[in-house]
Amino acid sequence: MGTAISLDLADDLPAAALDGLAGDVFAWLREVDARFSTYRAGSEVCRVDRGELPLAGAGADLRAVLERCADLWKVTDGFFDAYATGRLDPSGYVKGWAVQVASDRLLAAGAANHCLNAGGDVRVRGHSPTGQPWRIGVRHPWDAMATCLVLTGTDLAVATSGVYERGHHVLDPRRGVPARGLRSVTVVGSDLGLADAYATAAVAMGPAGIGWLDGLPDHQHAVVTDDARLLHSTALPLAG
Repeated sequence: MGTAISLDLADDLPAAALDGLAGDVFAWLREVDARFSTYRAGSEVCRVDRGELPLAGAGADLRAVLERCADLWKVTDGFFDAYATGRLDPSGYVKGWAVQVASDRLLAAGAANHCLNAGGDVRVRGHSPTGQPWRIGVRHPWDAMATCLVLTGTDLAVATSGVYERGHHVLDPRRGVPARGLRSVTVVGSDLGLADAYATAAVAMGPAGIGWLDGLPDHQHAVVTDDARLLHSTALPLAG
């Protein structure tokens, strides 16, 4: 998926069971990468984009993802757009969705305490190995070795979209140019796919994304602007 992925399993289970759970998680994420990559010519996404694979003939997961992307296009007033670059690219939803599915599967398998982190998109459940709620650091957008804030909780989906690693790669779909104004957007909710998409949409909106996030129900957020202001919702679960 083009990023570092880490998994922390905190349940007191036999080593073989933990190895099996971890293996299932990484096998699933490799499968998602193979099917949804915009860089692999043989992926389902690329084949659909080139018109070689009719959408009706694509897998159920891809059809469901594109339906959700269409819904997100509506609720974000077009700022979440899987075709913003001129080709099919649902990546702004897929990574969070894939991690959410993996976390749901771990929970169903009896691993109620875990942290799965895919390049800053984090799903935590239960408690850490210390018995305390998980702590999630949000990277400082100008210092890769520092955090700008730390969140804590036992059931959180935390997605961050920013321009500090890949430059201004998020497009404003209305103008067709890189979005500017927000250096980093973190969204916290219960579903990582939604949080991921909302964070991407807010970056695409630029400064107007701050007001849009303020009105987003059942989610909290933190924003770092291009001029280094840190703004966040009052209910954000900050660590003490």
